[in-house]
Amino acid sequence: MRQFVLIGHDVPTEPDFSLDDLAGGAGRLDALCRSITAAFVTSHGIREDVRVHLIAQDEFTITFDGGTLQRLNPDERSTAALVRKALEHREDAIGALPAEPSPGIEVYRRGFEGTLEEIADDGPIVQLHENGEAVSDVGAETLGDAIFVLSDHRDFTDEEAGLLEAFADQRLRLGPELLHADQAITITHHYLDTDGYERF
Repeated sequence: MRQFVLIGHDVPTEPDFSLDDLAGGAGRLDALCRSITAAFVTSHGIREDVRVHLIAQDEFTITFDGGTLQRLNPDERSTAALVRKALEHREDAIGALPAEPSPGIEVYRRGFEGTLEEIADDGPIVQLHENGEAVSDVGAETLGDAIFVLSDHRDFTDEEAGLLEAFADQRLRLGPELLHADQAITITHHYLDTDGYERF
C-alpha cells in the first residue's frame, strides 16, 4: 500500500465553495485535485493499492482508498465534487469515528498530527522535499509501503516541519528541479513501478 498525505493549507472546511473557481475561492483545490487524480488514475482504471489523505486546514482529513473508491474521474471538477460531498458529511465524523459519504472515502475530525499518529505504523514516513536525499541513493525496495508527505502551493509551516522532524523516517528529493505535488506523485509512482528504473 502506497500512501500520500497532502496538506491543504487553504482548502475550505465547509462545502460552500464553487466548482467553477477551484483555483481562487477554493484555496487552490484545483492543484490538490490534480494530486489526488495523479495518485490514483491510470490509463484505464485506478490504482487499488493507494490511499490518499487530504488534510483540510489541519481540521479535517479526507481519506481516499483506491480499493473501494468509486466515481473518481481524471478531471479536477469531478474530484473536487467528491471533496465537497465529503465535507457535506463532516459533522457526521465524531471522535475517532469517520463519516463515510461515499464508497472509498472517509472524513475524520483530525488534522495533520492526528493523521500521522494514525498511519505511522503502516510504513516509513517520507517527506518529499527539495533539500532531501536523492531518492536514487535510497533505492525503491525500501519504499514499497511508504507514506509520502507533500505540501500544497505553500511551504510546510514551522509546526508542520516540527512534526515531520518527529515522525518522518526520511526526507527525499526526486530530482534537481522543483516540482508540483501532482508531478512529484507521478514520478514517485514511476520510480516504484520500475523498481528504481530497473524494470520496464
